Amino acid sequence: MTTRGEVTAARRVVVKVGSSSLTSAAGGIDPGRVRRLVDVLAGTRASGVEVVLVSSGAIAAGLSPLGLARRPRALDAQQAAASVGQGLLAHRYQEEFARHDLVTGQVLLTVDDVTRRAHYRNAYRTFAKLLELGALPIVNENDTVATTEIRFGDNDRLAALVAHLVHADLLVLLSDVDGLYDGPPSRPGSTRIEDVRSDADLADVVTGSAGSAGVGTGGMVTKLASARIATGAGIPVVLAAADQAGGALAGEPVGTLFHATGKRRPTRLLWLAHATEPQGRLVLDDGAVTAVTARRASLLAAGLTGVQGAFHAGDPVDLVAPDGRPVARGLVNFDAAEIPQLLGRSTSELVSTLGSAYEREVVHRDDLVVL
Repeated sequence: MTTRGEVTAARRVVVKVGSSSLTSAAGGIDPGRVRRLVDVLAGTRASGVEVVLVSSGAIAAGLSPLGLARRPRALDAQQAAASVGQGLLAHRYQEEFARHDLVTGQVLLTVDDVTRRAHYRNAYRTFAKLLELGALPIVNENDTVATTEIRFGDNDRLAALVAHLVHADLLVLLSDVDGLYDGPPSRPGSTRIEDVRSDADLADVVTGSAGSAGVGTGGMVTKLASARIATGAGIPVVLAAADQAGGALAGEPVGTLFHATGKRRPTRLLWLAHATEPQGRLVLDDGAVTAVTARRASLLAAGLTGVQGAFHAGDPVDLVAPDGRPVARGLVNFDAAEIPQLLGRSTSELVSTLGSAYEREVVHRDDLVVL
């Protein structure tokens, strides 16, 4: 059997498993499914490959103890379920990995941990030390404190950012589907796509948006978004069913392999492009569009013609061309209320009339990503 070289060459792997792959028909955590997954990951570790597990399931694990029949929609109820379920899920993993003499370390992340430089470095050091000491990190979003405005939104996206954060060689997304299809998998004639090398290979793909069993948040749309984030940063991705985990990690031609399309870049820029909601828009003139997109320059007030939305300094905003087309996204250095007085004015003019506080870019190139 031919194996996938990109997979077998990987020495550090991030594996993401969704809630639907860990839960029973009743909605609680299925011990048998957890055990089978752990057995596979332990085998991968035994072969000399470092493994980081991104696991959903905390909210699902907390439903039954709280007497909830299904995943709640209200954020505070989700946070309560996560608070109860995270400990239960971590304990289950701890017990199962202990059968293989493996120690686990729980890592709960928020968006700040992959975007703010001090947090990012601290998170990286934590992962590096856990792996150095032989522990297997188990990651989840810190659902108990994350708010709607500052959360990853789904663990597929989190897994892609973690793969970049820990310098992984491979990302494996395990789900209740066995790959990407060119039509509904249940429809006769639909074919599994074995390899994706560019967006052109996705032209005829049919995606669903719902998770399974009422316990997940991700569908194929989020998995494709995650794959784009990772492959765009030079990390190949395998999408496979949870019961194919062993074959997927061994390089067997199961599921769908998304080949790397780009090179590594700062994680905060990946987050900015793929994991943020813009709080407003800055309208650029044609010259500023060229400067930002072609020359990778910072955005100066002289290139601005308009502002839309209500935002504060440090918020993500879209930079749009005169026709309204978003060309970049960046972290703005001024509040929306300050922008109108800056439109079209040179930096020297702003300093002379408004003071030295205005001797800075509207969006610095280090905080800007071209879309």
